[in-house]
Amino acid sequence: MPSRTGAKTHSHHDAPDTADAFRRLAGLPEGPERDALRDELVRAWLPMAHRLAGRFRSRGESYDDLCQVAALGLVKAVDRYDPDLGNAFESYAVPTVTGEIKRHFRDHMWTLHVPRRVQELRNRVRHASQDLSQTVLGRNPTVAEIAECAGLTEDEVRTGQSAAESFSALSLDARMSGSDDGWSLGDALGGPDPALDTVVDREAVKDRLAELPERERAILYMRFFDDMTQNSIAQELGLSQMHVSRLISRSCGRVRDQVMGDTGEE
Repeated sequence: MPSRTGAKTHSHHDAPDTADAFRRLAGLPEGPERDALRDELVRAWLPMAHRLAGRFRSRGESYDDLCQVAALGLVKAVDRYDPDLGNAFESYAVPTVTGEIKRHFRDHMWTLHVPRRVQELRNRVRHASQDLSQTVLGRNPTVAEIAECAGLTEDEVRTGQSAAESFSALSLDARMSGSDDGWSLGDALGGPDPALDTVVDREAVKDRLAELPERERAILYMRFFDDMTQNSIAQELGLSQMHVSRLISRSCGRVRDQVMGDTGEE
């Protein structure tokens, strides 16, 4: 049983003759009849949307997901198309569907967030490089050649080339180049260095330690830098071990309170 949208095709085998159906759709009020005709038009043009999705199959996204994005673009085209403007639906739908697919890549497929202008530079540089590769044999095109071909400055070409590295990320499980022992990229990444906290603490107490009386500075140095016991310090200075303990506690408490007070003031 033939569809109401017609079986006649235009420039492509997947371009049905739906001009009359679109004119009927434009004249129908909101309601079940209009919704049914709209759905029928979308189904009639789905092969075209899938064909357009197939052009992007080699860019890292699954074909099924691309078809869904293309179908969304097709629905937008059907809803926005105005047959009274005199243009064929196909001439309106193709850029609409293609734009929806490109927007999907721009918004969802980049590993790092890259401004739209930089993404466009990347595309222009990529297309120019592909064109030049057919005429420049035996070598890669230079930055100057790409700039001339794409109508860009050399700095813009370098920006576009750098952006190409942001489209996808290398897995941390990827093996290191030239590694024969199974080392991955993740093994080469550093971690937090606890010594950095020590540096911060030392810088924080340096001025306050300098303000201590000379004997107390000497006791702290022997205890924490020479790793002497309290008893050894007491014998060295002719003091009791109890007195040395009190001096250490008092000095450390004084420095701690002063440092914490400095932090509170900041």
